[in-house]
Amino acid sequence: MTGPLVELRNVTVRAGGRTLLEGVTLCLHPGEALRLSGPNGGGKTTLLRLLAGEVAPVDGGRVYRLGGEVQRSAVRARQTLSVVGPDAEAFYLTREWAQTVRDVLLAGFEGDTLRLWEATPEALARLEEVVSLTGTLPLLARDFRTLSHGQRRRAVLARALMPRPEAVLLDEFTDGLSGKARAELGGVLARVHRAGVAVVLATHRPEEAPPLPWRTLHVREGRVTAEGGPHAAADADVSLPTPPGSGDLVRVRDARVYRNGHLALGPLDWTWEAGQHWLVTGENGSGKSTLARLIAGELHPVLGGTVERPYLARDLLTSRRRTIGLVGAEVGIRQRREWTGRDVIGSAWGGTEGFAPDLTPERAGRVEALAAHLGVSDLLIRSAETLSQGQLRRLLLARAVAHAPRLLMLDEGLDFLDTEARARFLALLPGLARQGTHVMVIAHRPADAPPGLSHHLHLGGGREVFSRRL
Repeated sequence: MTGPLVELRNVTVRAGGRTLLEGVTLCLHPGEALRLSGPNGGGKTTLLRLLAGEVAPVDGGRVYRLGGEVQRSAVRARQTLSVVGPDAEAFYLTREWAQTVRDVLLAGFEGDTLRLWEATPEALARLEEVVSLTGTLPLLARDFRTLSHGQRRRAVLARALMPRPEAVLLDEFTDGLSGKARAELGGVLARVHRAGVAVVLATHRPEEAPPLPWRTLHVREGRVTAEGGPHAAADADVSLPTPPGSGDLVRVRDARVYRNGHLALGPLDWTWEAGQHWLVTGENGSGKSTLARLIAGELHPVLGGTVERPYLARDLLTSRRRTIGLVGAEVGIRQRREWTGRDVIGSAWGGTEGFAPDLTPERAGRVEALAAHLGVSDLLIRSAETLSQGQLRRLLLARAVAHAPRLLMLDEGLDFLDTEARARFLALLPGLARQGTHVMVIAHRPADAPPGLSHHLHLGGGREVFSRRL
């Protein structure tokens, strides 16, 4: 039987009293390459979840032809289709029990999220095929929670391939990947597509999509239209001025950080001096995020290593949290609760996450002003659980700068943002720097590093490859 793998007919999706998709008519054909563009909160992720059977329409029709059988039920889709993206990673990162990458992949063979059964010979044979295809052999014994951002993305792609899906659904797949990793996994997707598997990619970075014969649709305000849509604004033309101050801000001496028995960083000797803005680069798994979390006090060096923060009169956890702004994948995952957007931003002054103290009129005004500047005023009353990745990231960026931190660390902090949202945030940085904020940008892309960064640290295998003035 021929026909579309998935057919949507005038479909509407609602959640939390909001309409997320409305009047969507779409066919996904076997072996197709479909690219979804559109602004943050437009409905791209919801559309992927609708195709995967993770959400159901409240109106209209959805028909599957998976395995050649016509079905309106999403049961088979839930067993063979999964969205490769941050939400898939978050499931494993927010659980308190260890799941190795091998466990994650074998669970995916049966369409499960947790491995609760003994692997069959067929599952083990498929595991060998997928591991060879995706290059995940070195990761198999690792606890999923200890992987870098890029390693996690590779692992969830491998999991999605385990049940031999007829379509692969990708949500901002290239964010968090180094250039080398993007090329490698782009090659994997090209081979998967040549084998007849449909590929659907939602992205703000179409230039990073692998070279497939894409059909592009635009998703905005819950509606799907042909390629096009409003022209995106260019990134803000900003340059970071040198912040005032003198002396050392952070001193790292002979620091080694282990995660699940794996040396993630070190030995490292490095100093962040007043007046410096840093660019930190390196391949996935090189230790970049570990360094940021070490500076923030979320991770600690083993015995013999030290991290000093001379800019603090008393180096306490509460003091660090109130003077450091950190945006990264782990921070976003920790927000997925019943906190409102206002709680997320307002928690900056208390040094907590999601639990905002009673704000003074001045601080409440700061929250309102930041939300207006970043275009998220309508998100202040919404639960973090209802937001897209891009919407949540804009709230976290507002939280990171609301209290004018002494140190601002953006660990791939502009991922998931559309062009307009990036420009709005970058426009804030010069003013913060003039007030004394020192910036560290961890990035794989030159476009994500604003002009004015003064020093460059490149890591490889958890060690310093070079450190120099730009």
